[in-house]
Amino acid sequence: MAFFSRVILPFLLLAYIAIETYMKLQHTSLCDAVGCKLAGELLKFDSLYLNYFGMAGVFLLMIFGLISLKYTQVKTLFFTLLYGAIAFEATILGYQFIANPEPCIFCMGIFSSLVLIALLSNTKQFLTVVAIVSAIGMGLYTLSIPQNKSFVIANGTYLIQSDTCPHCKKVKKYFAQEKIDYTPISSKEVNARAFLKFVTINSIPVLLIKDPSGIQIIQGDQRILAHYQTASQTNTSLPTTVSSSVLPSSNTNAFLHTGAKDDGCTLSITETAPCQTKASPAP
Repeated sequence: MAFFSRVILPFLLLAYIAIETYMKLQHTSLCDAVGCKLAGELLKFDSLYLNYFGMAGVFLLMIFGLISLKYTQVKTLFFTLLYGAIAFEATILGYQFIANPEPCIFCMGIFSSLVLIALLSNTKQFLTVVAIVSAIGMGLYTLSIPQNKSFVIANGTYLIQSDTCPHCKKVKKYFAQEKIDYTPISSKEVNARAFLKFVTINSIPVLLIKDPSGIQIIQGDQRILAHYQTASQTNTSLPTTVSSSVLPSSNTNAFLHTGAKDDGCTLSITETAPCQTKASPAP
């Protein structure tokens, strides 16, 4: 059993990663699920490098496992590397579960193989694996991780707003009266807040109008209402037009607390800042 769990299973895992690596080099994959494709978008580098790193790690695991059969001192290195690999894969997979609509099947195969190796190699210490995976899962669950998805997809009108902001309520009331269709986006969404910070906007409401020519961004309730009330007039000093949608996937650790140039509710990371009717200079 020791030879099977410490040598044969790591060898099979190494072959599994090697086959996937070869197929990626041929522009194909063992898995064509959406989760696998989205998982590659979450990496800071090409996913092939992660495959190479995984192959090197599993190869060392197999060597340590083989040597540990004869020299018990190497057994510690084997389990240290094994538990480290499980922790690394649990972090990657846990993040995918939160950020992606579905996780990467290839990553799930690697994680399941590592857990099986740990279970068969030392059943008595398997609770350590359960504790590691549970701690990583709970830690990731407590973080505000943006989902790897876009909110502004089809052509139409989108309003970044908050249910507690009076300026947002003013715009939504006007939209209801004029029967203007729009899609509300909560300012609590991490992707929305990251987008606003990216374009240096620190107050809501913010209107996004998407059409084939691009996206128009209008900030503040006064400007939004003026846009519809004076639709026949063109005022290029108020709205800003961009060529395409930009929704960065990176998270933001803090948000601006400065006052807005137009009437709006100032955003903060906890959304506790009071609404202001006039601009107030930042201290």
